Amino acid sequence: MMRGETKYYDTLGVSPDASEAEIKKAYRKLAMQYHPDKNPDAGDKFKEISHAYETLSDPESREMYDRYGEDGPGGGGGFGFGGGMSQEEMFAQMFGGGFFGGPTGGEGPGLSKSRKGEDISHNLNVTLEDLYNGKTTKLSLEKNIICGLCTGKGGKANAIKKCTTCDGRGVKMVVRQIGPGMMQQMQVTCPTCDGEGSTMRDKDKCKKCKGAKVVNEKKVMEIFIEKGMRNGEKIPMKGEADQQPGVETGDVVLVLQQKPHALFERSGADLSCKITIPLVEALCGFSRILITHLDGRGIHVEQPAGSVIKPGQVKKIIGEGMPHFKRPIDKGDLYITFEIEFPKDNWATSSSLKSLEALLPSRGAVPMEPELVDHCTLQEGDMEDYGAHTHTGNAYDSDEDDGGHGSGGPGVQCAQS
Repeated sequence: MMRGETKYYDTLGVSPDASEAEIKKAYRKLAMQYHPDKNPDAGDKFKEISHAYETLSDPESREMYDRYGEDGPGGGGGFGFGGGMSQEEMFAQMFGGGFFGGPTGGEGPGLSKSRKGEDISHNLNVTLEDLYNGKTTKLSLEKNIICGLCTGKGGKANAIKKCTTCDGRGVKMVVRQIGPGMMQQMQVTCPTCDGEGSTMRDKDKCKKCKGAKVVNEKKVMEIFIEKGMRNGEKIPMKGEADQQPGVETGDVVLVLQQKPHALFERSGADLSCKITIPLVEALCGFSRILITHLDGRGIHVEQPAGSVIKPGQVKKIIGEGMPHFKRPIDKGDLYITFEIEFPKDNWATSSSLKSLEALLPSRGAVPMEPELVDHCTLQEGDMEDYGAHTHTGNAYDSDEDDGGHGSGGPGVQCAQS
């Protein structure tokens, strides 16, 4: 030690001549005492301890520290691992798993694996009838399950050997030079065991899973769609995702995707629809089944004679909407927009029209005619053409300037009287 700096040794409570085992033992004791899971207010102290151990546990980093001190050669940036292990990973490697919550299911003394596998999301197409009535359906899914022949070991138990390259960790540390006198230590997946931490000869691998530890299986699941569920609602199927050895199985999450309905639209717990009735019913009333509902019931409606229904008028039937989720007895309302079907041209004779007119309300008083009247003809129109004709002439141009096409020129189907 050239500079005589002992800060990291003092942090761990060991002498500069301490052995690797003594440094490791000191770190274990301090890490258990100051880990944030056990001592939430000691986060900075835990980082200090971890940084000291991170440097002194690696022979090359320790040598550099002993020679140049904390700042490293040239007063640079110390001896951090850069892309190496985090404090939690280093702690897990030291203790062989998770902290106070117990082992996380990882194999061997290496880094802990995820405590729960990934969830799988799957769309489930449903109809509005399914959401109104509720439904039990079946869904077939393929997933990975732990091999039953080798019970997830990948082969014969006595044939599984700890990887000598990574010492069973599944990862190894590599050191590279990033500048003059500057070294960086990084953690990479072990190329020998591909991160498994163990190796096995091909002839010893399980005949069923070929060493993969899992096999593919098709499973039929029974799904219950409750009344009142909505488009986009999620149904979790606990523990039905892909299985992995030593890892809690994730869930299959079904996402309801409602198909468009031919008649009804839904908004919250309410339903809406459009119904076309003939003019005679709009004027004279009706008493009939107006709608077939989502559960097959006929909805009978009575409209009293003389109570006119106008085009676009909206009526509602209370309690005939969608059932509320978890409260299916309570329902929203059904909104009906009426469209009126008028008779076609030339549907009646002149005499019958006169009889009809006698029954209808009076046309009302005829307004006084102005001195100048143009007699015009109604033609079919389309509002998509509205605004298509733009004026390009000068407001002060004379009739002679526009070729004699004034307000009564060709194309105007009007005649003055």
